[in-house]
Amino acid sequence: MNKKYIAPTELPINKDGSVFHLHVKPGQLANKIILVGDPGRVSMVASHFQQVECDVQNREFHTITGTYQGKRISCVSTGIGCDNIDIVMNELDALVNVDFTNREVKDEIRQLEIVRIGTSGGLQPNTPIGTFVCSERSIGFDGVLNFYAGRDAVCDLPMERAFINHMGWTGTLCAPTAYAIHADEELVNRIAAKDMVRGITIAGNGFYGPQGRNVRIQPADPHQNTKIESFEYDGLHITNFEMESSALAGLSKLMGHKATTVCMIIANRLIKEMNTGYKNTIDHLIKTVLDRI
Repeated sequence: MNKKYIAPTELPINKDGSVFHLHVKPGQLANKIILVGDPGRVSMVASHFQQVECDVQNREFHTITGTYQGKRISCVSTGIGCDNIDIVMNELDALVNVDFTNREVKDEIRQLEIVRIGTSGGLQPNTPIGTFVCSERSIGFDGVLNFYAGRDAVCDLPMERAFINHMGWTGTLCAPTAYAIHADEELVNRIAAKDMVRGITIAGNGFYGPQGRNVRIQPADPHQNTKIESFEYDGLHITNFEMESSALAGLSKLMGHKATTVCMIIANRLIKEMNTGYKNTIDHLIKTVLDRI
């Protein structure tokens, strides 16, 4: 059986043997990975490591691999948005499942455990500022997964249809791009345990209009967030907005990895309160994830 060859145009590799965007080399990546958006937050996570193996940075992508209580863990920053998640997930997978010497897919596929730690806006009365929310399911407005074969096999198609019908989406709005995806059940149960809120997360393809914000340009549907707040499926409500969980869960399923997202609520959209000083309190969430991953 012929192995799949990955051409240089499909997977660029730097002259030093590192993957194109992350600048990480094979062997530098742990099986347990924490993703964060802010490059500066990588150092906050790594401050809990007992040992540090490598510290690599390129653009918004900052990676530190080290050891926490006997567990080898990599922390990687992605920047903002599902487009960056597409870059990060493909390069993380390539680092462990492609032989960079001969550019062939390895015989034995290595599974990664990935937890994204982020911040988010709460949409329900049970998600006030400071709440930790685990994304049991995600609805992506980004459309990234629709560019990959097999998306229907990993998505919750009845949930997609129910959401689109509930929103009344037609024409040029987000209906062609929306997809519904489940996070890894075992990882959700381990990370969320019994002290995090679980629910459905909307992964917006923008921060302002796609999340119903009205600054100078009015959203296409001024009632969007009211509809989102009232959506219910399988006894779950939409708990929060963020911008990465859908692509992370979807690409991980297609690639055979385990992934979920946990966020600290820093804004309550219902009562229009915002905490911009969250950086002083998110360390508790980081420590919780490090203990459970």
